[in-house]
Amino acid sequence: MNLNKLNNFKGINLLDIANEYGTPIYVYNLDKIKENYQRLFNSIPYENKKILFAMKSNFNADILKTLRYLNCGIDAVSIEEISFAMDLGFKSEDILFTGIGISNEDVKYCISRGIVPNVGSIDLLERISQNYPGISISIRINPDFGHGHHEHVITGGPHSKFGIYESYLEEVKRISAKYKVNIIGIHFHIGSGILDFEPYIKGIKKALDISRIFKTIEFVDIGGGIGIPYRENDKNFDLEKFGESISKLMNEFSEAEGRNVKLLLEPGRFLVAESGVLLTKVVETKYTPLYKFAIVNTGFNHLARPVMYGSYHEIINISKLDSEEFEEVVIAGNLCESGDIFTRNEEGIEPRKIQKVEYGDILGIFDTGAYGYSMASHYNLKKFPKEVVVKDGYHRLSEKPYLKYIL
Repeated sequence: MNLNKLNNFKGINLLDIANEYGTPIYVYNLDKIKENYQRLFNSIPYENKKILFAMKSNFNADILKTLRYLNCGIDAVSIEEISFAMDLGFKSEDILFTGIGISNEDVKYCISRGIVPNVGSIDLLERISQNYPGISISIRINPDFGHGHHEHVITGGPHSKFGIYESYLEEVKRISAKYKVNIIGIHFHIGSGILDFEPYIKGIKKALDISRIFKTIEFVDIGGGIGIPYRENDKNFDLEKFGESISKLMNEFSEAEGRNVKLLLEPGRFLVAESGVLLTKVVETKYTPLYKFAIVNTGFNHLARPVMYGSYHEIINISKLDSEEFEEVVIAGNLCESGDIFTRNEEGIEPRKIQKVEYGDILGIFDTGAYGYSMASHYNLKKFPKEVVVKDGYHRLSEKPYLKYIL
């Protein structure tokens, strides 16, 4: 058990928050988000750069406002995300639209608001070019390789539905020339939960080679996917080497090409995952010949990552922080699904050694600020959890203005 996860919530009494607002509840430390943003930004010496937050990882309004204040932009994957971001004050020039399965109506909405579409297929390129000749767009390439913590989040290579393969670049040139379309951006995204910086270097080299073909390129977008150490023995992503390496490549390219190309990054998990904890109450315990089960008042309807990917999240008994009595226990959700287990891997149940669990204890499921609430559902007709944000030691309930975009 890694009690160091509590360091992301220094000065924050999680037990008091659970008692005041009830459970299940997501708690986000906005100061931690600001810290991670500045760490990433400052790690890259290359000056002409901008960070776009992968909004799909967490669309909490207070988190988005915090990032907007830091001059962060938005990586949007739906017109609903675009609408919400713009209503919160993000400018069109600070949003890049990289969706999948894009309709003509989506394109019209995007272009009418001055948002640059990031085009990931020849079909979409042809439709946009025919309907909007002379437009400026970005293209998403598939660099023929991918990387990530699970096969479901690898977004490059021949098995991926994302991006235009390099072998189709001649078709991109033909269509763009025919309709006088300006290719102003080259984008790639290879996957999620990446802890090695080398795959980014491989990808950016390919993106820069392609950028030499299109002399109208204004930016190169290396996507997101920077991971965090969920397990105690996971290594940290080497920000220093990452920043130095990509800066060297960008400086060499800009100097050789005689144009100051902007560098874009699209982190989600790295910025917000560690800022979040899902607090839940133990509402039932039971035994089988193999396990002790502690059933909590949340489930994969609130945190889907363990059941989807076998993902590991540190779980700490917040009610028993000073206890020296530990036990192996299976933490299970309250849904009518056998797979609704938080202490699991890809193969199945994986009991966890934590402080002895009893009815009424408050457990913290950590590193849930990314792809937690944003992937929630109403399965079993359960309510969504509440969300609380903390800044400078003060906490308050966070409102849910996003609901009008999906109902």
